[in-house]
Amino acid sequence: MDLEKQTAPTAATEPRVKDVPASELRASELRASDADRDRIADILREALAEGRLTAEEHSERVEGVLGARTVGELEVFIKDLPAAHARRAAPLYTPAPSRPTGGPAEPDDTAVAVFSSAVRKGRWRPGRRVHAYAIFGSVEIDLSEALFEYQQVVIKAFAVFGSVEVRVPENVSLRGTGGGVLGSFEVESLDAEDAAAPVIYVDGWAVLGSVEGRPRRGRLVTDILDRVHAKVEKHLRKHL
Repeated sequence: MDLEKQTAPTAATEPRVKDVPASELRASELRASDADRDRIADILREALAEGRLTAEEHSERVEGVLGARTVGELEVFIKDLPAAHARRAAPLYTPAPSRPTGGPAEPDDTAVAVFSSAVRKGRWRPGRRVHAYAIFGSVEIDLSEALFEYQQVVIKAFAVFGSVEVRVPENVSLRGTGGGVLGSFEVESLDAEDAAAPVIYVDGWAVLGSVEGRPRRGRLVTDILDRVHAKVEKHLRKHL
């Protein structure tokens, strides 16, 4: 069955959404992101491995996923798979909590790069407030494997003739507030499906430099308040 042909909109039926406020659009009418396509492709890959799809059906649907423009068009390619119905039990997006107030005045961690580079990555524990300064240098803050002890983390980033890069896993919420002076401030907004997922706020300025915040494709946060330790203990108890 050629699902791509069924979902391709025609000029007569294509919805005109450019004049409709975003708040009035249904979730299915929202523009699909690369992360949305990756998630659907993962479901199709699992269905192929389980024998639910043939190689030809999988190839056909993946081709359609790459050409889909809205979330609704993507959902068509998995509507006959169990994973699609399991996802419907929860809302597609959960509004991120309001910006935290009353946090620590001093940062819990500081990364400074002056004519050099500084990196925070791996299995580290970010505090509620992290400062990053790049002056003729580069700072990389990678949260894709971090152990989150707090649901809300604020990263203050300042780049002067330098760059600050923030990478987060895909199943957290990401927000950005800032700007650039002859530079670029780009933070890709991200909404988690889980209301208890961490929320990362990237604030700052770029002066003749760049501040960037994006999800790292294929990385999902697995630890909130040491959830991994609990899973390991459960696994050991099962085998013992």
